[in-house]
Amino acid sequence: MIDWQRVGELREEIGPEDFDEVVELFLSEVLGAIDLLESAAGNPIVTEEQMHFLKGAALNLGFAAFSDLCQKGEKAAAAGDAEAIPFGAVRKTFETSKTQFLEELPLKFAA
Repeated sequence: MIDWQRVGELREEIGPEDFDEVVELFLSEVLGAIDLLESAAGNPIVTEEQMHFLKGAALNLGFAAFSDLCQKGEKAAAAGDAEAIPFGAVRKTFETSKTQFLEELPLKFAA
């Protein structure tokens, strides 16, 4: 679900202090994008744009399963099927990934 190698690379690239800030910003922005997805349900343009954003952000921070789901949603929306991926599944996959990430992060990078 989490690509810990990618997480480690990002943490090394930007440093531990900035990494914590990036994580906080990511979690906040993703929730905002999911809320926007839900409020614009059925709009293929908004769905495609938000799924694209979520896919990239998730991939950058190692949320592999979430990124894969968003990629499928982006492609479906681009093909005109904005509801191919239920928004509930998007939120649930994010929440599950976030829980795993936050629980395991301190163990992966303990000093």
